[in-house]
Amino acid sequence: MSATTEHPAPAASRHALPDPGEGIPAISWPIVGIFSGAIAVFAFATWAALTDALPVPVTVLLSATAIFVLFTVLHDAAHYSVSTRRWVNVAFGRVAMLFVSPLISFKSFAFIHIEHHRNTNDGENDPDHFVSGAPLWQLPVRFALMDVPYLAFLVRNMRRRPRAEVLETSFLLVMSAAVIVACAVTGHLWTLAVLYLIPARVAMIVLAWWFDWLPHHDLEDTQQENRYRATRNRVGSEWILTPLLLSQNYHLVHHLHPSIPFHRYVAAWRRNEEAYLERDAAIGTVFGQQLDTDEYREWKRLNGSLARLLPVRMPKRSSARAAVFHPVRVTGVDRLTDDSVLIRFDVPDDLREEFSFESGQHVTVRTDLGGEGVRRNYSICSSATSDTLAIAVKHIPGGAFSTFAMEQLQVGDTLDLMTPTGSFGTPLDPLASKNYVAIAAGSGITPILSILRTTLAVETDSRFTLIYGNRDADSTMFRDELDDIEARYADRLRIIHVRSRDPRHPAHLRGRVDRPKLEQWLGSDLPVASVDEWFLCGPVEMVTDLRELLIERGAEPDRVHVELFHGYQKPKVADEFSPATVAVKLRGRQHEVSLAAGDTVLESALTAGLEAPYACLGGACGTCKAKILQGSVTMEHNFALSPTDVAAGHVLTCQAHPTSEEVRLDYDA
Repeated sequence: MSATTEHPAPAASRHALPDPGEGIPAISWPIVGIFSGAIAVFAFATWAALTDALPVPVTVLLSATAIFVLFTVLHDAAHYSVSTRRWVNVAFGRVAMLFVSPLISFKSFAFIHIEHHRNTNDGENDPDHFVSGAPLWQLPVRFALMDVPYLAFLVRNMRRRPRAEVLETSFLLVMSAAVIVACAVTGHLWTLAVLYLIPARVAMIVLAWWFDWLPHHDLEDTQQENRYRATRNRVGSEWILTPLLLSQNYHLVHHLHPSIPFHRYVAAWRRNEEAYLERDAAIGTVFGQQLDTDEYREWKRLNGSLARLLPVRMPKRSSARAAVFHPVRVTGVDRLTDDSVLIRFDVPDDLREEFSFESGQHVTVRTDLGGEGVRRNYSICSSATSDTLAIAVKHIPGGAFSTFAMEQLQVGDTLDLMTPTGSFGTPLDPLASKNYVAIAAGSGITPILSILRTTLAVETDSRFTLIYGNRDADSTMFRDELDDIEARYADRLRIIHVRSRDPRHPAHLRGRVDRPKLEQWLGSDLPVASVDEWFLCGPVEMVTDLRELLIERGAEPDRVHVELFHGYQKPKVADEFSPATVAVKLRGRQHEVSLAAGDTVLESALTAGLEAPYACLGGACGTCKAKILQGSVTMEHNFALSPTDVAAGHVLTCQAHPTSEEVRLDYDA
C-alpha cells in the first residue's frame, strides 16, 4: 500500500454527495450508436484490407479507431451501464471483447476491471498499476502490452472464478492462436496483421495512455484511502477532449459513480461540482498542471459559474398510524432459484405514502387459501430509494404460502399486504462515512439486499462488506443482481460468498458461515473496532451465535442488528402469569380488553376482535410492536427490538405478559 497523501478527505462536509442524477437507462442509445458505428467502420476496414482498396496506414487507422471505440462499449457493459437488463450488457460486452482483446472472456475482463476499481493505485492488487505506476522510460512498452498483466492477474485468481468463465477464456485463447496459425499457413498473416494485429496494438497503446495513465499516474492515494484523489478529472479544451476521450477526461466521476454511462459523466460532475470540490477532488488541466480546489475555482470563475447540487433522496417510513392491510395487485412473479421467487407489487398512488418504507422493514402478506386464511411475514428486498416494492419467497416443503407462491401465484392476482413495519435497518446520513458489514445465509439476504442498496445510494462515502452463505452458486438468491451491484459500487462494496456444497469454491470459503470463520475475519480484515454497524440475518442458531461472538469481541450491542424469520415457540404455563386489564390504543381509537392468565397482550387483543398487527408470533419480526404507556410487562423472547427500543418502552405484544394489574399501551406510537 502506498503512503497516505497530504490531502486527506475531509471528515465532514457542508454538502452531502447526492446521487449523480444519471441513472442506468433501459437502453443507452449513445452506446448503441457508437457500437453500431464502430462495427460499420471495422467492416469497411475489413473490406479495404481484403481488397487493398486503401493504403495500409489508413486501413490500420480505421480498424484501430473501431477497436478503441468498442472498448468504451466493453467498459460500460462491464459496469452494467448499457441497460437495466443484465443480458443486454453481457451481449454487448461479449461482442466488444472479441474486437478489443479476444484472449480473455468478457466475464474475466469484468472481474479484473472491478478489481482495478476496488484497488486503484495499490501496486500489489491493481492490475492497471502496470501502466499507471510505470517509470516514464518503460511506458511505450507497457502501453503496448497492457493485456499481459490482465492475463497474469487472471491466472493468479483462477480458482476464484466460475468454471464456465475459465473454460470460455481458455477457448478464446486457443481459438486466437488457431486463427493466427491458420492465417500464417494459408499466406494471409499480413492481411490479418493489417486488419487486426497491428490496429489492436495501436488501440491498446492509446487506451493504456488515455484510460489508465492520464487519470491515475503520480497519484499516491489508493481507492481505499481516498476515493476523491485516487483518480483525476482533466479540464480545459473540453470541446475536443471530451468527445475524443469519450468523456474519460472526467474519469474521477466514473470512479465515484461506476454505474452511470460514459455520456453522462459531465452532467453528473456539473450537478455535484461543489460537493466534489469540498472533498478536495483531484483535478488537472489538459496540459498536466495539477489544480487544488481554490485554483480550480478560480479557473472555473473564468469559464462560468458552479453548478447547483441535487437534493439527496432519503427513504421515509410508512405514513400509516398503525399497520393495516390493503389489497395490492401483483405485477411480477419471477423465479430467482429453483426454490425461490421474486414477487413485485403495484402499489396504488393513493397508498404510496402508507407503503413507504425504510431499508430492513418487512410486510405481512395475507391471503385465503382454500378457505383457510394464511398470513406470512416477508422482508422487503427492494431499495428504499426506489419506487418499487418487492419481496422474495423461498419455498419451504409443506409451506402453505410458499408453495402457493411458487406454483400458483400469477401476475394480476391480488394479495392483502400490511403496511411496512420493522426496524432492522439503521438511520442513514448522507454525510456519513461508515463501514458496514452484513452476514446473511440463504433467504436472509432479502432484508440485507435492501439495506445494502439503500445505504450505498444514500451514504456515498460509506463502505459495505457482505458475507453470504449458500449451498452453491445455483442456490444463491439474487446472484446476478449482487454481481451487478458489486460492479456498480466497485470500490465501496465487497461480497464474500461462502458455499457449503461447492468443491470448486476456494477452500477457506467452503462450509457454513459460523463462529470459526467469523473469528478469522475479525482477526484479519474485519476487526470489530473498524466496523460501525453489523447486520445478521439467517437461522436462529447462526445469528445468535455470531451476535454473541461480536459482543464478546467488543462490539456495542446497539450496533449489532439481528433479524430472524422465525422466533422461538414454547408452550405457555398459565400459572406463571396473572389476569390483567389492558387498555389498547389502535388506529386512533381506545379499547379495553380483559387478559386471561397466561395470554399475551396480542392474544387478548385478537380475542377481543381487534385487528392488531402481527405476523410471526415468535418475537422475530417486530410487526406487533407497541409502546407501554402505563404498567409493566415481561417478554418471553425478543429478536426484533434493539436495546434502545426497549429502553424507550416498546415491546413485542406477541411476547408480552403483564406484570401489573393494569397495562396501557399504544400501537400507534
